[in-house]
Amino acid sequence: MNYMFETGFLGTRAPFFMDFVTLIVSLLPMLVASAIYLARKKKYKYHAYSQVFIFAFSVIVLTYFEIGVRMGGGFDFFMKESGVSHSYALIVLIFHIIISTITLVIWAVTIFMAKKQIQLNKHKKAGLITFGGVVMTSLTGIWVYFLMFVY
Repeated sequence: MNYMFETGFLGTRAPFFMDFVTLIVSLLPMLVASAIYLARKKKYKYHAYSQVFIFAFSVIVLTYFEIGVRMGGGFDFFMKESGVSHSYALIVLIFHIIISTITLVIWAVTIFMAKKQIQLNKHKKAGLITFGGVVMTSLTGIWVYFLMFVY
């Protein structure tokens, strides 16, 4: 697990695991958009499989991230070399955590309740809300990364 804390590949102060997670988070909206595209093309089986895969992969990446943060010393440790106000970064982090947690719950419900939502004509709306949350999670995650490791 020591590789997690070696220098990352994005050219910042961030360790490898932060660069890896940030890369995945930045690609996540495009992956989800691709899965939505499958539904629009009426390839519902592939849409369902891809959504489940992307969701499961995201949970695995989130777990990897949480292990890295805990083993690495937490938010305060990673903020040490940042030129940004600790309070400001913490507010942005809390905002990111709230958005990402709500998105994760809505996404899980959307996947596991898909058949019921389809019957009630609510699945498309839930999917669009989820996609909006994924985009916001991605943007705020990148924002946090910049505050901690770039500025």
